[in-house]
Amino acid sequence: MALDFTDDAKINWYRTPIDTDVLADLMVRSDFRGWLQTVCHLGLFFLTAGIAYFVYTLISDTNWFWSIPLLAVCLFIHGTIGPFMGLIAIHELQHRTVFKTRSLNEIFEKVYAFISWSDYIWYQESHARHHRATCHHAHDGEVYLPVRFSLKNRRFWLGVLAIDPKGAWARLKNVWDHACGNIRGDWNRHVLPVSDPALRARHRSWARFLIGGHAALAALFVITGHWFLIVVFTFGTFYCSWLGFLCGVVQHYGLNSDVPDFRMNTRTFTCSWLPGFYYWNMQYHVEHHMYPAVPFYNLPRLRKTLEHDLPIAPHGLRATWKDILTLRSNILSNKDYVYVPPLPDGAHPVPDELARRVAG
Repeated sequence: MALDFTDDAKINWYRTPIDTDVLADLMVRSDFRGWLQTVCHLGLFFLTAGIAYFVYTLISDTNWFWSIPLLAVCLFIHGTIGPFMGLIAIHELQHRTVFKTRSLNEIFEKVYAFISWSDYIWYQESHARHHRATCHHAHDGEVYLPVRFSLKNRRFWLGVLAIDPKGAWARLKNVWDHACGNIRGDWNRHVLPVSDPALRARHRSWARFLIGGHAALAALFVITGHWFLIVVFTFGTFYCSWLGFLCGVVQHYGLNSDVPDFRMNTRTFTCSWLPGFYYWNMQYHVEHHMYPAVPFYNLPRLRKTLEHDLPIAPHGLRATWKDILTLRSNILSNKDYVYVPPLPDGAHPVPDELARRVAG
């Protein structure tokens, strides 16, 4: 069934009140913090790529029994950061809040998009609408609830622990289709409309640049005798997506569509510094949706300012996924189940439309 999206959303969002001076302070952007994140983030990706390549060069007939398993471990570690090199990093840069200098946001947006084969032009159009009308069926096709996933699918486990060949091929084919000007999917056609030929031309040119750029680099790697760089760079974001899955799926899973309250359709969890670094602090997702102009490095402070009015956040991925799997079990066993995130005493009440769903 075709989905018909519109851009005429007029949603009176509830946002936890915050002192204007406090918010102004939280919105201050820093080139230093931006450089620190991007240099360390990109540096980790290239460092793990370099280590994996070095281990590959060590493999011989006499040491394969330990060097090949070590290479597999190195590739697993390298691949783990892969999902965060794509739309997670690009997401923050598109908000133009990572660096104070706007052009730096734009430059690194393209750097990350190239490394990860990401469609940043589509994402610019899609994500702005997602923020304006988060999880509203008529206006947001980027996150269309209910979100579903299957733990019984072999391809799922291949993708999160190693690589799913069919999924990788589909990803490359999608870039090829875009390079040919073929846009599939109701939401994609909505955000990249035929009525905007200039936008479609930019989109098509970027896809062609991805193909041409990566093909040229791959040829260079082969010609110079360093073909293994294709594994760690060209396709370095195609495998071991387990941590990206664990972090990303929880953003809106099991929550409520068509309610004007980010606390009811978006989830925050807290975690240790390393996943937060990988994830650009998007574990503070309610806070980000309420005040998207706050840089990711200030979201922990924003959380402390607003937490008296926000759902209680589980700490750590284990606790978060314990909640998610319980929620998933409830949803699968009762198609009418409605989950309302618990709020602290004294918090702003649940929206009337959601309260009616629970009562009904």
